[in-house]
Amino acid sequence: MTDDRIGRRAANLLPEEAVTGSADPEFQAEAVLAESGEREDDPGAAPGSFLEKRRSDETVYSGNTPH
Repeated sequence: MTDDRIGRRAANLLPEEAVTGSADPEFQAEAVLAESGEREDDPGAAPGSFLEKRRSDETVYSGNTPH
């Protein structure tokens, strides 16, 4: 993870992050990117999360079935 990437992430907060604010945006960005990297390396790393893989023909449609 580079300082440039951390700086860009800190400068471009998500709307919910901007609303609550941050005492240290650089530290927050570094933590978010580190967690993101862990999830990328191991999709099951986040508590309560799972990776679901389905084919397009296994998609569930609500009401409007494509033709």
